Amino acid sequence: MQQTQVSAKAQEVVTYRLLEDRFLALWNRCLLPGANSDAAGIWPRVADRYSESHRHYHGLNHLAHCLEQFDLASGMIDDPDAVEMAIVFHDVINDPGNKNNEKESAEYFQQLGNGQFDPAFIHRVVDMIMVTTHRSAPTDSDQQFICDIDLASFGCPWECYLRDSLNIEAEFHGTREEFERGKVAFLESLLQRPRIFLTDFFNERYENQSRENIRRMLEMVEHDA
Repeated sequence: MQQTQVSAKAQEVVTYRLLEDRFLALWNRCLLPGANSDAAGIWPRVADRYSESHRHYHGLNHLAHCLEQFDLASGMIDDPDAVEMAIVFHDVINDPGNKNNEKESAEYFQQLGNGQFDPAFIHRVVDMIMVTTHRSAPTDSDQQFICDIDLASFGCPWECYLRDSLNIEAEFHGTREEFERGKVAFLESLLQRPRIFLTDFFNERYENQSRENIRRMLEMVEHDA
């Protein structure tokens, strides 16, 4: 048990360092010429958000997973820096019970980026963060990619999907009945889509497994009701 805990802690350190190096490179290469921004001072603020004690799913491991999915598709993305930046900030604000987390995440990035990045770049990133609410249709292929990346964990093997579901439930502030109602409504809305994944790349990679996982989860919820 102790060895497992040490190994998990060591992996957390590795993940943190890899994400830090990646963030510093991304932030610095997107800066306007002459901009004076302390990327090394900004990263701990971002990482602290993702390391909040209530985060069982939307933590640094989720961010790392999203960036892994981004790397798989980056060659097909029109503005990879904007998509990567949106991934980094899309869950930076995650207050349980708050329906405006994405909006506040976008505002948080905007506050940090004003005067540091081209306004058009900021606008693209903000729009991509907002589309991860999955309440409105993406307007271009890069927005489709970030939506698919955000949902990619639905296509992991069942044991992984079940663990993620339990971790998401652990973040929920409310009754189990309330959580189950919201989960069922969202899962059914995904099944009703012609395609869960909007891009051909992620559709081919995760569509079938995602539908199988969702149907299995809905059956479990119905059995336990």
